[in-house]
Amino acid sequence: MKEARLTKGLSQGDLAKLVGVSRQTINMIENNDYNPSLGLCIKICKVLEKTLNDLFWR
Repeated sequence: MKEARLTKGLSQGDLAKLVGVSRQTINMIENNDYNPSLGLCIKICKVLEKTLNDLFWR
């Protein structure tokens, strides 16, 4: 997710504002310290123009 965010030129704060969460939430997701809801995952995917598979399944 971090790589996709950086490719779009977004900071953690920018992405957080676009999906309606705190910057800390984005940081915790990127560090695998927080398991986001499916709804939040979908919002992040739409903003980053990626699929769920691209961002959340390895």
